[in-house]
Amino acid sequence: MASRAQPHGTPILMIVENLPVPFLRRTWQAACALRDAGYRVSVISPKGRGHDSSYEKLDGIEIYRHKVYEGSGVAGYLIEYAGAIAAEFWLALKIYWRTRFRVLHVGNPPDFLFVIGLFFRLFGVRFIYEFLDLNPELYLVKFGRRGLIYRTLCYFERCSFRSAHAVLAANESYRAIAMERGSVPPERAFILLGTPQPESIRIQPPRAELKEGRAFLVVYLGVMGPQDGVDLLLTSIDHITRVRGRRDIFFAIIGTGTEASRLRTLATEKGLDEHLRFTGLISDDDLADYLSTGDVCVAPDPSNPMNDRCTMTKVLEYMSYGRAFVQFDLPQGRITAGDAAVYARPNDPIDFAEQVLKLIDSEPLRRELGARGRKRIEETLNWKNAKRQLLAAYQTALGAAAPREV
Repeated sequence: MASRAQPHGTPILMIVENLPVPFLRRTWQAACALRDAGYRVSVISPKGRGHDSSYEKLDGIEIYRHKVYEGSGVAGYLIEYAGAIAAEFWLALKIYWRTRFRVLHVGNPPDFLFVIGLFFRLFGVRFIYEFLDLNPELYLVKFGRRGLIYRTLCYFERCSFRSAHAVLAANESYRAIAMERGSVPPERAFILLGTPQPESIRIQPPRAELKEGRAFLVVYLGVMGPQDGVDLLLTSIDHITRVRGRRDIFFAIIGTGTEASRLRTLATEKGLDEHLRFTGLISDDDLADYLSTGDVCVAPDPSNPMNDRCTMTKVLEYMSYGRAFVQFDLPQGRITAGDAAVYARPNDPIDFAEQVLKLIDSEPLRRELGARGRKRIEETLNWKNAKRQLLAAYQTALGAAAPREV
């Protein structure tokens, strides 16, 4: 659709700040889709995770990378983000000199990349804002107070919405926020789910050794931050193993994050080390093995102002592999998973544990829920459908009148 409406080779620039490309699957899928639609694609991302070259041309996409100096505390974060935005602005100028890109596409976090968009709007460049994180709500979850920083985050978010020719929202709830909180017209608000491509999922034969001699394997995949609920999961594991006396279940906790060290210590204090393994970051092949072997998967993200509106990437991965899973009963979680999940009472780790056992003890239910999840991915929550929204957003941005000034 969009590729027929625009001249072949229209140059565009995408900027992401949290993870390197092509490691960041969502951005890489979008970049490849836009390339296939006839756009000339450049991407700016940080270095890291094996992608340390400053410039690389991969599958026809030009990737420019910059160093990131990670900080802690308010001052450290300010220095980190100031350095990143300076590097991104400099690289954007360099790329504009070479390509005269027509569209600048940025994804949050952070929300102040709109300033780069405002600058290039002076040269007629269209600005697309990809709304991936609820930064004001995340601040509330972490710090629990509304002060100057919270109000500043709300202001930056509002500026990002108001300066965009089109907005790509991560799900239905985010799109509603863009229209309500950001006053984005419905015709400029699109949904771009970070969904996997079903044909790329490599379901492997189960590897019995991953169960560490137990009959069943329960898998957690994801980040370990204060808002991700892994501490609640440890309480659930304690209930399953100590209170219910189940010694036939092993737990694999895959991923890392700011809370990983504390959570390992907490697991040891609870006496859970013999029942679980923290794998850290693992390769795609190892991840495929774990998700192909797991009997049950878990999404212990608690109810809070952010999680209630989020689509959890882990849930999409579970459904792609046809795995049955348990999650807390969150509004957006129900929209995403529908009848493909078992739901526990929000933030109740004991009920969560009981729902895990319900699945462990019923192979027919596991098979049924796994099949439902896979069907949702194949028919609705797949990249083919998301790609249509992406291309429609570009068509809208290239043809839209200028948005309101911030």
